[in-house]
Amino acid sequence: MAILELRELHRLIAGWPGLVADADPALVEDSLVLLDFLQDARSLVDVGSGGGLPGLPLKLARPELRLTLVEANRKKAAFLTHACAILGLEDVEVLAARAEDAGRDPRLRDSFDAATARALASLPVVVELCLPFVRPGGRLLAMKTAGAEEAERAMPAITALNAELLDVRPAPSTARSLGTVVVIRKLGPTPDAYPRRAGVPLRKPLGM
Repeated sequence: MAILELRELHRLIAGWPGLVADADPALVEDSLVLLDFLQDARSLVDVGSGGGLPGLPLKLARPELRLTLVEANRKKAAFLTHACAILGLEDVEVLAARAEDAGRDPRLRDSFDAATARALASLPVVVELCLPFVRPGGRLLAMKTAGAEEAERAMPAITALNAELLDVRPAPSTARSLGTVVVIRKLGPTPDAYPRRAGVPLRKPLGM
């Protein structure tokens, strides 16, 4: 485990004004609960990456991962580019774009082994924003607290995005004692209708 690099990542996050509301180092460690869920994934997209959580800690722990960080806020995207340079990370792409737009890019659509999201939105919204990036057979790993309740509300979105709910598993950490990971498997290509245009998933979540 790249302990020194993880500490350096926390230092970078804490020192960048306006990046996160809470710079607790436990948030970096919290991201690592996903390691057991990645299995043999070789490519990962972190949607709404913000300060690079969970994508950057996972890349530090699994250097062979091909990582794409999607972040609409250009100041936060600039931080991600800066952090990757300071940490010397290779095979990382930072996209300063909305997930709704990036998810329709033929280069990115239906192409990743796994997608992650933390503190992005409610689960029905996360499903619509993240699953278009995932290849058939790949997985969405959504970090949540009230995982079971959200998973039930997200079932219409999961079905609409050609996927199935695999598991809602407790994954506590120092930062989130009630943390869970919702695991959703992509069954086939993303239907042409999704994701809807920018802003619509958040305003009108599927099934709600």
